[in-house]
Amino acid sequence: MKILFATSECAPFVKTGGLGDVSAALPPALSALGQEVSVVLPYYGSVKERFSGEVSFITSFYVPLAWRHVYCGIFHTQKDGVDYYFIDNEYYFMRGSVYGDYDDGERYAFFCKACLEMLRYLNYYPDVIHANDWQCAMIPLFYRGFYQRISEYSGIKTMFTIHNMEYQGKVSYDFLKEVLGMDDYYLRYLSFDGCINLMFSAIVLSDKVTTVSETYAEEVKNPYFGHGLDRVLWGVSYKFCGITNGIDTVQFDPKTDENLYRKYSTKSMGGKTVGKKKIQEELGLYQDPDCALMSMVTRLVAHKGLDLVERVLDDIMTRRIQMVILGTGDYRFHERLKSFAARYPDKLSVLLRFDTKMSSKLYAASDLFLMPSKAEPCGLAQMIAMRYGALPIVRKVGGLSDTVFPINPETGEGRGFTFESYNAHDMLNAVDRALDLYYNDRELFRRIAKRNMEEDFSWGRSAARYLAIYESMVANGPEGNWYEIR
Repeated sequence: MKILFATSECAPFVKTGGLGDVSAALPPALSALGQEVSVVLPYYGSVKERFSGEVSFITSFYVPLAWRHVYCGIFHTQKDGVDYYFIDNEYYFMRGSVYGDYDDGERYAFFCKACLEMLRYLNYYPDVIHANDWQCAMIPLFYRGFYQRISEYSGIKTMFTIHNMEYQGKVSYDFLKEVLGMDDYYLRYLSFDGCINLMFSAIVLSDKVTTVSETYAEEVKNPYFGHGLDRVLWGVSYKFCGITNGIDTVQFDPKTDENLYRKYSTKSMGGKTVGKKKIQEELGLYQDPDCALMSMVTRLVAHKGLDLVERVLDDIMTRRIQMVILGTGDYRFHERLKSFAARYPDKLSVLLRFDTKMSSKLYAASDLFLMPSKAEPCGLAQMIAMRYGALPIVRKVGGLSDTVFPINPETGEGRGFTFESYNAHDMLNAVDRALDLYYNDRELFRRIAKRNMEEDFSWGRSAARYLAIYESMVANGPEGNWYEIR
């Protein structure tokens, strides 16, 4: 089966969040299942600077976009059995940042149209195009409006995956004719809540819609998590499901991770002890190998639970615990956390930076990992933490519910510690339960940590589920389309 994976970011080329990790891991996992997989993404300026020596020019053409005819170059490389195609246009993509420009709607409209237009120049017609998040949401629309009746394109199916409901691609109504080049007929597939909503169109027009965990798929059908599209997702329940993400278990492996002070495994955990000692030394925490070390590797924003942490951090510091927080985010949290760190210099370290090497060291050194998110479509950090033997403390929400099962101290079942309500003292109670197990039943604590390290968090199972859906889409034929644009 031929699968084209369309994404606005993909590690190692470009990454701003979890989508970059998914785009890096799912296509190779599908390739390992014997599928012919290609990835297409924009050729950003940052990608050109770092990877121009590894890619080759294939062809160029002009993309019709409303009244424009816009240059498009196609570059290519191959890695781990996957073909990577880069859409080049320096006006749109030679920018200082990936997202956040005033014309993002137009930039990604060009990208979506170019993804479809390039197929005829490559003579490559996939069975499925898998589009991700609002930046790729116009692919199903353009396909239905301009390409599905071209014989070579006619059998293509489209899947749309929602990675985060908060970002939907909302633009004004003049976008329809000025950028999309479509007439008022198509407003029925675009108009929602007083504007053009690009994610809405992809949900309506794709053959299948997925999101990144089973629990999040249910949550987004409710107003709190659905951000206005909850009733739409209820309406397409027959073609909507959640598939929990995996992690790259080759990259995140304490047996081979070159970033660690010392590597380790379930058979020899000494490297974890060394890691804690080195972290205490490096960050100026007091030297106590038996003290519980809890970490957070996160964006410092409210929806990641930082307001809960801020509320009870003084209380946490009264416990026998050390804590390290690594990440960047809102200025308010930067300043507040720095003041806490100054107050507790031998117990709390705050590292206001993005640092992949330090994040690996923290996962490895930590006994506990705190992730109190207000919303979490899937989350990868909790799985990485378990891979390194740190027991997670999480709010029971989204993908955290699907990956962290509460520990029963009587039976030893479970993976971590959970709390349900978005409340600082409920979170504090979960921290206290974790500390109680750590200090009063160290043998059970270690046994659970080792069991977590051996859990299969790889992309293999998730990729198999995606493949099963692709196959069902192709098998259903043209009648599988919910909407038929005439």
